[in-house]
Amino acid sequence: MLLLALDTATPAVTVALHDGSGVLAESRQVDARRHGELLLPAVDRVLAEAGHKLDAVSDIVVGVGPGPYTGLRVGLVTAATFGAVLGVPVHGLCTLDGLAHAAGITEPFVVATDARRKEVYWARYEPGTASAPATRATDPAVDRPADIAAEVAGVPAVGAGALLYDTVFTGVRRDGPEHQSAAALAALAVRKLAAGEELLPPQPLYLRRPDAQVPANYKVVTPR
Repeated sequence: MLLLALDTATPAVTVALHDGSGVLAESRQVDARRHGELLLPAVDRVLAEAGHKLDAVSDIVVGVGPGPYTGLRVGLVTAATFGAVLGVPVHGLCTLDGLAHAAGITEPFVVATDARRKEVYWARYEPGTASAPATRATDPAVDRPADIAAEVAGVPAVGAGALLYDTVFTGVRRDGPEHQSAAALAALAVRKLAAGEELLPPQPLYLRRPDAQVPANYKVVTPR
């Protein structure tokens, strides 16, 4: 196995290569406005560091979100294109699950990322064990922090959303992962595939409508 993992659902543009035993190379750059510009050079850099060519990749895993519309699509379209060109399977994983896998928390906890518009993407998790990763106890959701305060107050939490709204996520772990890591996503995918689990299709998990929309009073003008 040579698995290429990438995720652009958070401000982190992150890529990793995993050979089934461990991560060979990883790149992560945090820039919410340059996903399209940074992703392909990151792939090239990771492959070069690991000493492999793209055509050696046997599997691709991509974070499917939840995340902002534009950034999320960059990773998904790139993964789909690589999969089509190489003729290899493309697997999806929830971006929050990657953060949860990196958290290393031994009690029930929360992952929250910044959804903008004064909201967070979040989910609750049960801790993992030596033989099994953390498991998501709730579906991913998007909410205003104040609306979920009673559910998350005092609960261990990781992620940029928890850090941003630490008056609500009062159990935030500041030493935990803030942004996504493709290395964690790759490691989680390898464990799930080895266990025979079926991963998600590489389809975007938006949870809400995109920021850019056609104006309600838009008038179509066609030539006569």
